[in-house]
Amino acid sequence: MATVKLWTDEEVAADPRVQAVFDDIRATRKSEFVNNFWRALANQPALLEQTWSSIKEVMMAPGALDPLTRELIYIAVSATNACSYCVHSHTAAARAKGMTEGQHAELIAIIAMASQTNALANALQIPVDPEFER
Repeated sequence: MATVKLWTDEEVAADPRVQAVFDDIRATRKSEFVNNFWRALANQPALLEQTWSSIKEVMMAPGALDPLTRELIYIAVSATNACSYCVHSHTAAARAKGMTEGQHAELIAIIAMASQTNALANALQIPVDPEFER
């Protein structure tokens, strides 16, 4: 259960600042669906605006990484941070961008392996090889 109110479309319509962000979300995503993450952030319009602006810049603006790769990275970080909401949201986004079941299985195996080897390296406090330093 959410710890804050999730704004309804009627509540959004009553706040021009929030409505502008929701309109942009819908236009950018070409969908009428606005998920609960944004509905929770509507309680803080400045944070809503800032977060949406950052998401658009990092996840949607043209760059060196393709959209699917960006989603895969988002899933990996979300899994590592134990954010169930983001794992589900970005897995759905990755599937919409063409992620196959095989890619998903491989991604999960990589996340699990990286988590294990990270834990070993941290527990053993292994010094970084000079060859890896830039």
